[in-house]
Amino acid sequence: MRTQSTSLLFTLTLATLLALPLAAQEEPQAEFRGELEVTEVLLDVLVTDGSGNAILGLQPEDFIVEDEGDPIDITSATFYSNRRFLDSASAAERLGVAPEEVPVDRYFILFFHDQRYSDPTLTTDELDAIRWVRQWVDYELLPSDWVAVLSYDVKLKVHQDFSTNKQALQDALTSVAKGKDPGANWPSRQELDNTRGPSLRKNLPQGKELNKQSRRRIYSGLRLTGEAAGYITGRKNLMLFSIGFGELNDVGTYYPDQRYFAPMVEALNDSNVAVYSISWVKNLNQETEEMATMGNALSLLSADTGGTYYFNFANFNDPLREVVDDNSGYYLLSYSSERPAGESGYSRVTVKTRNPSFVVRARQGYRYGG
Repeated sequence: MRTQSTSLLFTLTLATLLALPLAAQEEPQAEFRGELEVTEVLLDVLVTDGSGNAILGLQPEDFIVEDEGDPIDITSATFYSNRRFLDSASAAERLGVAPEEVPVDRYFILFFHDQRYSDPTLTTDELDAIRWVRQWVDYELLPSDWVAVLSYDVKLKVHQDFSTNKQALQDALTSVAKGKDPGANWPSRQELDNTRGPSLRKNLPQGKELNKQSRRRIYSGLRLTGEAAGYITGRKNLMLFSIGFGELNDVGTYYPDQRYFAPMVEALNDSNVAVYSISWVKNLNQETEEMATMGNALSLLSADTGGTYYFNFANFNDPLREVVDDNSGYYLLSYSSERPAGESGYSRVTVKTRNPSFVVRARQGYRYGG
């Protein structure tokens, strides 16, 4: 969830509740002044029925939101969808959704964790996944779908910034398949500032600094991606292709390094980035025991950011289509949060609806302060 902050000056006056001598009562009352930071929190929420169909027409009062356990008053609930409700326009309008007013842009980040160099046996699986992604780009994407293509081996690589140009996306996928490094020859700062449409590059570290900040830790690559995506309003869907990552403990189980995992999740949540993890190895019969335990980090990452972890599927087209269907409609909630200026931290949030039969998926928190 993305936040915006402003500062509000407040005054507290201390008044005595006990009888005081007349002289003391005549003295000026003590006055304390301080700054209160008012933060606008934006939270994207998926609401579906038991069959996975998006629920239309919900209003702010239909949601129950708690911020660090405290109930929150929602100020707005905007419905975003790629559907135009052509077959049920009248029904949509009865639910309070005007088809011509529903925002339609969707944002997908294809993030390929290239693990062929550490495990060459994954080469066939990775190339197979890219082949299916090519078909997804050609046949599943809509004109209003923005897609960025990134990869990570030992550093973060941006093969294509957000684009609706299918040929540009196909060229980027070719670059990923060949393991190419697009290099640091990015557009100039002036060109980036004049970029129209959504952009990751505009908000990422530039040139060699990106290599330096993301090197050797995929946690850092994902965190930087999340922070860069936070300047774009709305839900961003990061499709992470990987067999997993983490450190091996004394009993032979992989687990995420908490020094880096928690900051990564906080950055993704703060920026409304949902991670849909897709295993390179689609068939459980092909997984080694090591691969299975490495997937623990992917499961945790997806659960903590409102996405889904996909494994053991027939072909890569299955999770790709499910991600698209999953994002056919969602709500962007907004509310105000107040804290003393100068404080910073991470606030945990829970979201429900008043109808207990609805299935709700949402972020679990946001950053506040400097």
